[in-house]
Amino acid sequence: MKCTNCGQENRSALKFCKKCGLDLTLPPAWFPDWRWHIKTLSWIYLVLIALFFALSYILHKLPPPYAQRRIPDEMTPWLNPHKVPAK
Repeated sequence: MKCTNCGQENRSALKFCKKCGLDLTLPPAWFPDWRWHIKTLSWIYLVLIALFFALSYILHKLPPPYAQRRIPDEMTPWLNPHKVPAK
């Protein structure tokens, strides 16, 4: 068992720390319950949803990429197999 005060590694059967003498039988000062976990997880979930919609909105406001070129259909007939090429 590790002492919370000095970090000394102690045997689990000891009641006091070998180095600083801290009582090792005391329970921790604060232990989160299920309500704290629900509240924390819901805040994380809400922040992630807000970030998703904010990024989605920002990305939709960006201009389209004008640097892409248009490839004519006659150069790629395998992309449109049902279209008969004009002669």
